[in-house]
Amino acid sequence: MQVIIYSTILKEKDIDYVQTFFDILHEEGVNAYVYRPYLEEVRKKIKLKQDVGEFDGYVDFSLGKHFDCVITLGGDGTILAAATAVRDSNVPIMGINLGRLGFLSSIEKKRIKEAITILKNGRFILDERHLLSLESNEPLFGDTPFALNDCTLLKRDTSSMVTIHTYINGSYLNTYWADGIIIATPTGSTGYSLSCGGPIIFPRSNNFVITPVAPHNLTARPVVIDDSSVVSFEIEGRAENFLCTLDSRFEVITDDVQLAVRKCDFTVKFIQLPDMDFPKTIRQKLAWGKDSRN
Repeated sequence: MQVIIYSTILKEKDIDYVQTFFDILHEEGVNAYVYRPYLEEVRKKIKLKQDVGEFDGYVDFSLGKHFDCVITLGGDGTILAAATAVRDSNVPIMGINLGRLGFLSSIEKKRIKEAITILKNGRFILDERHLLSLESNEPLFGDTPFALNDCTLLKRDTSSMVTIHTYINGSYLNTYWADGIIIATPTGSTGYSLSCGGPIIFPRSNNFVITPVAPHNLTARPVVIDDSSVVSFEIEGRAENFLCTLDSRFEVITDDVQLAVRKCDFTVKFIQLPDMDFPKTIRQKLAWGKDSRN
């Protein structure tokens, strides 16, 4: 078995867990290829018992190399970054949670050995997630104009609100006077959209949610739409520049940029342990059913 190890930073508090992780890979006879920037840190702080290869990103998939999965070490942000390297390769991602909430990286660090054993034995569950794709009249986001969580349009250089005229399949929906707007996938419904009052959407719901950020028109509420829809925007405001984000990546745009969001033409697959499902994940992460008074 050959796996890619993807992370962006090795924190001091995580060294013992990462050491255990690499020791288990060695014990289980798993060949590892480590994301090159992360490998530089690993070699300084981790004692490797076997040689590891280097992973440079999406280009490695085009070179004919075979990988069984990508294992991320970090939080959900690490998985979002890994998705830009995985893209349409169809290689599944397994997230070991070294971060905080971990809706996507749902495997806790105390279950590392169990997770590797389940991976080797093929007893895992594949969870397929849809992405959204951004189209614009100007080149944005290079060769990764897609997002697993969300696309946002936000004010940038002023405290004044922005005005966002929003259309669905060419039909006018609403004008939002707000700090911005979020278009989230079901995966992203537990992220920024949730913190702005958006609903939690189950992964296979085939929907997008449009959530305004601090809207001034108080009747503006999150709207759930079919993910076969094309959502387009016209943005204006007192400032010259605005922010457009895809997950944690951003570009500065002007009101001359025309934008549209639609469902991406590929999906990303996640490896989940057999005893984990979406209701259990949100129940644990959001502490539902727990009374903090007792």
